[in-house]
Amino acid sequence: MNNEQNENLEKLTDLIKDIDFAMMTTVDDDGSLRSRPMSTQEVSKDGVMWFFTGYESAKSHEIKNDSHINLSYAKPSDNVYVSVSGRATISKDKAKIDELWSPVLKAWFPEGKDDPNIGLIRVTIDKAEYWDSPSSAVVQLYGFVKAAITGERADGGENKKINL
Repeated sequence: MNNEQNENLEKLTDLIKDIDFAMMTTVDDDGSLRSRPMSTQEVSKDGVMWFFTGYESAKSHEIKNDSHINLSYAKPSDNVYVSVSGRATISKDKAKIDELWSPVLKAWFPEGKDDPNIGLIRVTIDKAEYWDSPSSAVVQLYGFVKAAITGERADGGENKKINL
């Protein structure tokens, strides 16, 4: 990765680090889109994101048939919104499972790290877009009122498309 890509990845990681869940969208067999909440386990320095999954789940089947995915993150309290597009693969990488394992995952994988259905989704980020607005509702309201009175465009914060 070059410097700009590293900066983009750092910004992306910083924006989503406090967001517990993303909505992961996959493509079903009939072409329809399906979304479900997923907890991000890691965003590595090389632009790879990791999620635990049931190896024999519907989403795993969908990813095997069409690797395109989208991840949507939202933190309305801070007016932060992020969309990540990438390619996903399903893995049973034991070393990575051991590295990312947390006891709370036992709720989904009762046999722990050795559960026969445990798997990982590895997402390689292709593109992302984010919206990072001023977090204070008072600041936003003031900006929108000022824009309405002066005819100037309201400051909606920062919006940027990035490629990795």
